Order: sequence, then structure tokens, then C-alpha cells
Amino acid sequence: MIFLYLFITFFQIGLFGFGGGYGMLSLIQSEVVHRHHWMTTGEFTDIVAISQMTPGPIGINSATYCGYTAVHNAGYSGFMAVLGSLTATFALILPSLILMIAICKLFMKYMKTQTVHDIFAGLRPAVVGLLGAATLLLMTPDNFGTPSLTPWQFWISYFLFAATAVGTWKFKINPIRMIVYCAFAGLLLLY
Repeated sequence: MIFLYLFITFFQIGLFGFGGGYGMLSLIQSEVVHRHHWMTTGEFTDIVAISQMTPGPIGINSATYCGYTAVHNAGYSGFMAVLGSLTATFALILPSLILMIAICKLFMKYMKTQTVHDIFAGLRPAVVGLLGAATLLLMTPDNFGTPSLTPWQFWISYFLFAATAVGTWKFKINPIRMIVYCAFAGLLLLY
């Protein structure tokens, strides 16, 4: 049954996940952590970190890892967990594949019309909102610590968060470099 639930869940995420992989993160977390309880928030954070560091789109990488972890946590063997990752990945990309095939000819025909421009103008704020929601959903005590229980981890985490935001936005530091810098800083400061 878990394979059917994985397929339905990730098909819905693929169908409504506008804004690419980062826009999907809040939907994926909501489904796999809070609704189905297939994994903990800490496990999901690890998935996001690994998905960012591995080649490919973060949404697809996250779905692959979430499918594997969900089936593995349900007590199945390694082969079945790989089948879970394939199920989640296929379900996530299937809506896009179907929609792109169906819409491609129409879009090419009508892409210069005002209606199409208005639709995309309306989608832009929604995408920004989804990205902001993904950011806020990952700002949890599991990821940042708390000022009362783990003050050193809390303040280092917020410093690294702020340094990354300023470094990539103001100083235009490559995000891959920022990931490496923060990993090195986290190793030095937290362990």
C-alpha cells in the first residue's frame, strides 16, 4: 500500500508544485513529514541538504530520496526501497510530462498573446510565496537549535543563514561556494 500512497502523494505534488524544486519543498515536507509521518523533520532536512549537493533538480532528488526513506522506514528491504524511490520520482515527473506534451503545441501557437502574459504575471508572486514558505518551514529547532537549550548552535545557525543570504545576494558569491563555506564553518564551530 505504501507504493500506492507514494505514487498518489508525489503525483499530487508534481501536479501542484509550481516554481520548480524549491517551490515543491514545502509541499513535500508537508506531505511526507506532517501528513504521512514517513520521516522526521531531521531526516527531511538531511534529504534537502543531500538533494542540493547532488547533481540534478532538487525536487526530483528530494522525491527520489523521500521514496527510498519512506519505504525503508516502513521496514522493507533495500530493493523495495529502491523501488519506492523510483515510484516517487516517476510520480513526481509524470504530471509535468503529460502537461508539457499537451500544452507544448498550444503554447507555441499562443505564447505572444496578452492572456498568456497575464497568466505568467499572476504565477510569479505565487512562486515567490512558495519559495518563502519552503524557507520558513525549514527554520525549525531541529535545524537551528533553540536559544534556551542550544544557544551556541542557535546563534551559529542564524549567523550562517544571514551570511549566506548576504553573500549570495549582495556579494554575488556562487551558491556552491557558500555551501562549502558554511559546511566548513559548521564543522569548525559546531563540532
